[in-house]
Amino acid sequence: MGSQKQGLMWLTGLLFLNILVLSCADVQYYEFFLQESQITKLCSTKNTLTLNGSFPGPEIRARRGDTVFVNVHNQANSSVSITWEGIEDSNNGSNQLIQPGRNFTYQIDLDDEIGTLWWHATSAWASATVHGAFVVLPAANEDYPFPTPDSDKTIIIGEWFRQELTEANQTIAPGQADAYTIDGHTGETTGCSSNDTTFEYEVDYQSLYIVRIINAVNETMEFGVASHSLTIIGQRGAYSRRSFTNSLTLAPHQVTDVLMCADQNLGHYYITARPASDANRSTAGILRYATTSL
Repeated sequence: MGSQKQGLMWLTGLLFLNILVLSCADVQYYEFFLQESQITKLCSTKNTLTLNGSFPGPEIRARRGDTVFVNVHNQANSSVSITWEGIEDSNNGSNQLIQPGRNFTYQIDLDDEIGTLWWHATSAWASATVHGAFVVLPAANEDYPFPTPDSDKTIIIGEWFRQELTEANQTIAPGQADAYTIDGHTGETTGCSSNDTTFEYEVDYQSLYIVRIINAVNETMEFGVASHSLTIIGQRGAYSRRSFTNSLTLAPHQVTDVLMCADQNLGHYYITARPASDANRSTAGILRYATTSL
């Protein structure tokens, strides 16, 4: 009888918590514009499908329990649909193909999702550049189940192809990437310093960060920050049992949240991403300590 009573009290408490979370929920609105953009990388310029003119696309931020409306305007020449990875419940219109000149509003009802998810175009060729992060923060009355971070940063590992992935309205399946990117930056190793920029992430000494890492590449990638340890705290829109590592191996389309303490000597450290199958084909960014943080 005692265990039944305890179980009933636990269930009542859980229901009360869910009601409290929902009572604080909000509604978020985003406007996405699918466009053809001219982007220069690897010493050449090509016509590229983007959302809001950027690669990667815009980041969505909401809180647990919120409802998010994303109105996608297709101003490009190709039909597209958007997939919302890791959303459990009603993402109204997931299979909706948006024709050129039309728009469609997705309704995304967040429930228990927490941490980092991501969205991308459904087709493989479009998703190479049409993708972005979907960050779900704790509800207004919730705390993190780990030390509260000072800030957070999303890092998307992507890939770049010299070849246009559509020709005469014919879709070309992506093969092996010509370069890999960190938040759209190919880095300095490509030999095209005039247009290939390097990703930089500035941190303050002794500050604690959530780093949200999305592998948008269709192959397994290895990620690390030189001299810094990472504490895994979440994967695929849920908290996970904490574990410690010096580097991450990310399966295709895997998302992992980590805690990173900026506890090294002031200076800069390389952030690296490379395919597990070929250590020589890597890209690098820079983690830089702010010199005014002592």
